[in-house]
Amino acid sequence: MVNRIEQDQRRFKQIVRGKIRKDLRRFIARGELIAREGKNIVSVPVHDIDLPTFRYGDNSGGVGMGPGEDGEPSGQGQGNGQGGEQAGRHIMEVNVTLEELADLLGEELALPRIKPRGSHTITSKKDKYSGVRPIGPAGLRHFKRTYKEALKRQIGLGMYDPENPIIVPVKDDMRFRSWVEVKKPQSNAAIIYMMDVSGSMGQEQKELVRLHAFWIDTWLRRNYQGVESRYIVHDVAAQEVDRATFFSMREDGGTRISSALTACQKLLDEHYDPSDWNTYVFHFSDGDNSSDSDNRLCCELLTQRLLPLVNLFGYCQVKSAYGSGQFLNVLREAFPEKTGPTSDDDLGARVIATRVNEREDILDSLRHFFKAGR
Repeated sequence: MVNRIEQDQRRFKQIVRGKIRKDLRRFIARGELIAREGKNIVSVPVHDIDLPTFRYGDNSGGVGMGPGEDGEPSGQGQGNGQGGEQAGRHIMEVNVTLEELADLLGEELALPRIKPRGSHTITSKKDKYSGVRPIGPAGLRHFKRTYKEALKRQIGLGMYDPENPIIVPVKDDMRFRSWVEVKKPQSNAAIIYMMDVSGSMGQEQKELVRLHAFWIDTWLRRNYQGVESRYIVHDVAAQEVDRATFFSMREDGGTRISSALTACQKLLDEHYDPSDWNTYVFHFSDGDNSSDSDNRLCCELLTQRLLPLVNLFGYCQVKSAYGSGQFLNVLREAFPEKTGPTSDDDLGARVIATRVNEREDILDSLRHFFKAGR
């Protein structure tokens, strides 16, 4: 019976995974997967999964099978304010871990697992239980070894009675787990999000950024043991903010993209040594910049300062009725997309530019960012 239940549970999970994967583009577009985001899980609304139930009594009746003439109301849904007795059609929510979501995303987009660039690892310390010793705290008592020592002592002293096998440990029989501190290499990643909050970036544009950032976070956290996220907003000047401010700051003012790149470089220099961190930088804007001279300065900052430090610089241009959309063309002209294998020394291959005109485009943008397992 237990095996049958476990088989049913596995089958149900496979059905849920299939439904989520099938409707992944719709979930991403509507933001349903992050409607109730927890620390490590999200609640996913899943349609059209009927749970089996027992129904007792006569099931021969139904809609269209009772007395009455054509066109006569059936008495259901009359708006009289009273609840009916029939079951309604509900949306079921299932809890899915972020790791499972990342795996579904990787399967749907055929994304390869990311390989940390170079030797970008730091060492974490962890306690490992490696043996036993005669002293230690009560919480680390090794009951099996304590029982064994007591049994050996009683047998050796002739105190063990097979007819009445009572084993009573004394202080000298006590054994406790011992531990040693081990060092474990741990790949780490830092994600720097930058967003234009000038007057041309409205609420819909920021919602596109929020959805996009959630999926970037989900995929990168699946590939690295440790991930830190930092947030920078800018108009003509840039500043670092927390996550809540990043997605809620009201838009105003003009745009100078170089201010964000300069702030990002300062953040990397101060906190994320490229020998210890894999760094991913993502910039979201409607492509409107203050001047051609600032466009040239941005390309210079990328080439000389940012790209040598990062694994990937991703630029996502969101559609706006007020933005010019020119910066995407500037990047594509300065850093033409590479095809085929590239080396770590090929800085231009680290610049990936995408366009998101509507929510349904987010999935394609993610595929473009990570298709090479950068």
